[in-house]
Amino acid sequence: MSRTDPLADTRPDASTSTAWRPRLRLSQPDGLAAALEASAAASAPAVATEDVVFQFNGVGVKYGEKRAVEGIDMAIHRNQVTAFIGPSGCGKSTVLRCLNRMNDSIVGFRIGGQLLYHGHDLYGPNVNRVEVRRRIGMVFQKPNPFPKSIYDNVAWAARNLGMRDGLDERVERALRGAALWDEVKDRLKSSALGLSGGQQQRLCIARAIAIEPDVVLLDEPASALDPIATASIEDLVHQLKTRYTIVIVTHNMQQAMRVADRTAFFSLDDRRVGTLVEYRDTAGLFSRPQDARTRDYITGRFG
Repeated sequence: MSRTDPLADTRPDASTSTAWRPRLRLSQPDGLAAALEASAAASAPAVATEDVVFQFNGVGVKYGEKRAVEGIDMAIHRNQVTAFIGPSGCGKSTVLRCLNRMNDSIVGFRIGGQLLYHGHDLYGPNVNRVEVRRRIGMVFQKPNPFPKSIYDNVAWAARNLGMRDGLDERVERALRGAALWDEVKDRLKSSALGLSGGQQQRLCIARAIAIEPDVVLLDEPASALDPIATASIEDLVHQLKTRYTIVIVTHNMQQAMRVADRTAFFSLDDRRVGTLVEYRDTAGLFSRPQDARTRDYITGRFG
């Protein structure tokens, strides 16, 4: 970048190095927030990549000595739904979890290359992981509501982050955003565990968006749901992308076709290492795949 980046790694050749580096400890609790505020205030002219939220430059992941994925180069754009598809074990969820540093707690995790968030190194030495996860929320494969009331589930993160002003309005706004308000508004103090599976998953989405993130990550959010609940989640994804950037991992190719603007197909190479095979607009990838491996996967010849 042309201006000084307060999150830039000052090590020699850091901008181009793809050396494996260990998980980094935090040294400034507000590093990412300060960097983004400084970036927003800068008067530098807009560039063509201003709508890029995440930029992968030669990203690879290892767990100990085992390579999980390598050589990932791609850009994820603002207010789009990006789907990750591919056979089991190809690294889709690993790559997704890199986006909000959820892999950091796994013993032996190391990341190589460069992963930028709004132009700043997401794995830089001064980045606060709490701030990362506030800005980049995540919803997991199985609904995981807390054993608390519906209200307390949605309010939990906001309370922990000190966002207590207007909490009732925040909870209502999040539940409306997750298309759940009308179904639960008369029982907010009831246990969240009494909701159906589809309602629980939408509650988890409400919990994620209650703190007004920039990005929502969805790791197979409908895999444990029936078709009706799945359709509700897909409808919700379409609504949410007007306000958030969404990245979804799915094994359901029809789901990717229904919800995603762009789709990334991951597969395993001859060494059983995950790799990005093809990434393009969803309609083009499914109707005119450019790689034979993509064509074989979407036509059911393997995977």
